[in-house]
Amino acid sequence: MAVRVGCRHLLQAFRVQAADRDSACRLAASLACSRQYILSRKVSPSRLNGPGTVTRHYSSDSKDDLRVRYLDGEDDGIVVVGINRPKAKNAISKNLVKMMFETVEDIKKNNKVRSVILCSLVPGIFCAGADLKERAKMHQSEVGPFVSRARALITELGNLPIPTIAAIDGAALGGGLEMALACDIRIASNTAKMGLVETKLAIIPGAGGTQRLPRVIGVSLAKELIFAARVVDGTEACRLGLVSCSVEQNKSGDAAYLQALELAREINPQGPIAIRMAKLAINQGIEVDLSTGLAIEEACYAQVIPTKDRLEGLAAFKEKRRPHYKGE
Repeated sequence: MAVRVGCRHLLQAFRVQAADRDSACRLAASLACSRQYILSRKVSPSRLNGPGTVTRHYSSDSKDDLRVRYLDGEDDGIVVVGINRPKAKNAISKNLVKMMFETVEDIKKNNKVRSVILCSLVPGIFCAGADLKERAKMHQSEVGPFVSRARALITELGNLPIPTIAAIDGAALGGGLEMALACDIRIASNTAKMGLVETKLAIIPGAGGTQRLPRVIGVSLAKELIFAARVVDGTEACRLGLVSCSVEQNKSGDAAYLQALELAREINPQGPIAIRMAKLAINQGIEVDLSTGLAIEEACYAQVIPTKDRLEGLAAFKEKRRPHYKGE
């Protein structure tokens, strides 16, 4: 039986920022009562697409806009989400938003997932931002709700409890970069292009860019990039701290994806509950003062103490073998 700590309760509690350490400690006590064990739900694959991968297509008029692969074998637990709108440069459409919401919901329900790689299946493009051709056909009253829906999607992506890695092998502009910013880690090829370019269109980033970019690279640099609608390549993005690393692009145009896959493989064997709690502690702790952050860390640490995985880790260390974690 896989274990899922009451992450929803954790998130809801932590979002109400503790005013002091006492409130965070009270939160820790409530967490101890909210632990729950449920059967993991497996996502049924629709078809095999080559050895070691499972591809799921979602029902839609444009079913190929998003392809989701659940890797198998040694890579079991890694999910690859590939955007596939070549004619529209992977622009964010109503249909793509719908399909990505479905994907995120499936991943949330599957406790076997250890990490997610968000990438593009279109050479030279990660995501060009909003589908402006589609938006031009929208009535003015439709624009606001669509932007809100896209913002909600990117927020849900950022709230996934497991590590998310954006593999940027091409242009990530506007909403495309905002999507990548919602991921925990960004890896780019040296030839990739990134920027929040909305001010060129007399608008501002509307899906979290004005909030996440300053948190990643600092306020002053974020203002410079947004005000000037500046586009940077992967090498410069790495220097600014926008991406964790920049790799030289290869002939097949998937160097960032391959690097992201290697990172996911490093994450895969680690304790899954520990990874989730570490992500929660970091994400929530960075938003509050240090004292409250330390109390949040303490509360998250308390969640891993009674797990079978912790005992397995100690046993494996004593017996000088690799641990086999089950998320329990």
